[in-house]
Amino acid sequence: MTEVVFTNFFYDPRYRPSMTQKRLVDANYLGRKTGRGFYDYRNGAVMPEPVRNEMLGREIALRIIVMLINEAAEALYLRISTRDDIELAMTNGVNYPKGLLAWADEIGIRNVVEKLDALYVEYLEDRYRCSPLLRKMARNGQKFF
Repeated sequence: MTEVVFTNFFYDPRYRPSMTQKRLVDANYLGRKTGRGFYDYRNGAVMPEPVRNEMLGREIALRIIVMLINEAAEALYLRISTRDDIELAMTNGVNYPKGLLAWADEIGIRNVVEKLDALYVEYLEDRYRCSPLLRKMARNGQKFF
């Protein structure tokens, strides 16, 4: 699936599939449907114990949320969708507790941009490249709502 997105977005480096994911697919480790993936789902396999660290969990959640906000902002910037349709899709279609753009306002656009920039500097991966719309909004102190 990620290969399709990468191809359909004209090989934008932001959507490049990870090498780990490619290796798993090439080995036919497709998750539960094949019994193996990132985890071993075969009968008798012992699942690893999750790390229980609230601070780490919050950091991971924020990382995911700001990346999703960035994609929502990019869809708006490229006129793929309207603000209201993005919010409707996320609340009704994905059942998120709030829309991504409303979440961006709640977190603070400037904070979203700063987090994306920090991730970009840390990992030097285009997947963290900030949408020009978010950057402009942060600079001008704007909100989505």
